[in-house]
Amino acid sequence: MGTTVMVRTRREGEIEAVRHLFEDVERICSRFREDSELTRLNQNPAIAVELSSMLQTILEHASNARQRTGGLVDIGVGQLVSDWGYDRTFTEVEDRTEPPSPRRLGKWTLQDGRLHRPPGVAIDLGGIAKGWTCDLAVERGLASVASAGGDVRSAEETTTVEIIDPWSEPAVTVALGVGALATSSVSRRRWRVGGRDVHHLIDPRTSQPSSSPVLSASALAATAVEAEAAAKAILLLGPDGLDWAERQPWVRSAVVVWNDGNVYATTDLEVAA
Repeated sequence: MGTTVMVRTRREGEIEAVRHLFEDVERICSRFREDSELTRLNQNPAIAVELSSMLQTILEHASNARQRTGGLVDIGVGQLVSDWGYDRTFTEVEDRTEPPSPRRLGKWTLQDGRLHRPPGVAIDLGGIAKGWTCDLAVERGLASVASAGGDVRSAEETTTVEIIDPWSEPAVTVALGVGALATSSVSRRRWRVGGRDVHHLIDPRTSQPSSSPVLSASALAATAVEAEAAAKAILLLGPDGLDWAERQPWVRSAVVVWNDGNVYATTDLEVAA
């Protein structure tokens, strides 16, 4: 999944069990592996494609995230991400001289275990798959805390999470406890297209990399899948992100780091001592 996974377990053999779990999900969900189900799905020209039970479950979570965020968090941006240059493992991404031609984002749906999508729609599960796997590791009792690429799921009351700003400095330490936290950032995976810096977070409203003044957003929720969706929506909404988070009953709290280095949070953020 292109990231480091850290877990806290109670028994020795559980670490290997978590490793196998992440490997199983990557074999299904990676868009960079030629043998993954997602790669085959994205290459399939059919309008309707039958899904495995695991991929169907993940897409159901993704559909719920899209609905809860008013369409801001949409896994159907995969082709747009590729158009802007992130079409291979990030270490192999190269700068491009020209921006891509405009492309309208089509809408995908789930029906009877099949994915239905118009031509040109490709799926990108990078963020949601990480969070979902952390959720599974904890819910199955394989780990008491699981963390992958900024997504954390915890079953321990004493869990705290240090949020690091885009300049690798501590921004705030959050009292997470039992629940989940996810961070979405546009400061690390960057390259240049047409003479300007771009990143992987596509705004479905513009079909371009987000121009939000927020460099990173972190959200707390019951599950890592929910926290991941909230963090992306908050970042994309920019100045309106925290107000939006305050209105969502499924978002516990949130914190953002702006491009000027200032840190802001919702009024109910619990900071660890």
